[in-house]
Amino acid sequence: MKVSELGEFGLIQLFQRIVGSPGDDVVVGIGDDAAVWRSNATLQVATTDALIENVHFTLGHTSWRELGWKALAVNLSDIAAMGGRPKCALVSLGLPSDTDVEGLAELYEGMVELARLFNVDIAGGDVVAAPVVMLSVSMVGTADHIVTRAAARPHDQIAVTGLLGASAAGLHMLKKGLLFDSTTAPLREAHVKPYPRSVEGQVLAENEVRAAIDISDGLVGDLSKLCKASSVGARLYAHQIPIHPAVHTVFKQEALNLALSGGEDYELLFTDTMEVVAKVKGLMPCPVTVIGEITSNEPGRVRLLDENGNEMALERKGWEHFAPDDDDKPNEP
Repeated sequence: MKVSELGEFGLIQLFQRIVGSPGDDVVVGIGDDAAVWRSNATLQVATTDALIENVHFTLGHTSWRELGWKALAVNLSDIAAMGGRPKCALVSLGLPSDTDVEGLAELYEGMVELARLFNVDIAGGDVVAAPVVMLSVSMVGTADHIVTRAAARPHDQIAVTGLLGASAAGLHMLKKGLLFDSTTAPLREAHVKPYPRSVEGQVLAENEVRAAIDISDGLVGDLSKLCKASSVGARLYAHQIPIHPAVHTVFKQEALNLALSGGEDYELLFTDTMEVVAKVKGLMPCPVTVIGEITSNEPGRVRLLDENGNEMALERKGWEHFAPDDDDKPNEP
């Protein structure tokens, strides 16, 4: 069945059945003019993100279910970077009239699968006609203490959760039509089904870590944003960057560049004193690696050093919308 056959309201009713009954905090969910929920939190955290067909994804590389998961995951990652607890999501869809309803059901099933892992309610949204598939998710969370990009200080250590480069490597393999095996399957998984560091973000907030950002546009690019916001610079040590082993296996000499600027890893980068970073590292449910330090000079500039302290060239900083054409932009299909 096509969307044009089911109609807007039939589609909304389908999504309502897939989402099911909302949690206790949701007073009014899908089906009314607006969603309503209760909150007793001192701070509210909100974010929004959009995925556009043939810009951020193609359905030839990503299944509908994976697309639903990823659309929610990127918002969860933003909430995590602020140290928030995710609560509710609103989903807006732009759809061509010949879109398969079965695929849209799978899209919502993918979102619901991830939402249930983090106790997030999908509370409403919108459906409109569009020339390509467009998926926009807005999410609201709560927080007792927030972590921003603007509080890094000179001499802070720079640390990162998890491993880097896997998502970009997976995308490169998909674009080249390469087959995935047991070694490289995690690369595809990292790209189409990233796992947000929500628990880790709350650890950062609970320990009042100074500054943090999620790595969506590439390690160097996102660190540069944090440095600009904090009016500081940074040194990265190339030999300390935690690169996914499968990226080394497949891409060898290109592995470091994929980890530095590939993007869409959705790991958390944060800065604080040596003592705080060590404490947080012991509390995290995932690996944490110290990869550099904050400097006082050249705000916004990130320098890459080798193990002998020599500066290395940075080939690219990462993804940026509206940048000059580039055949190797990481988020493009």
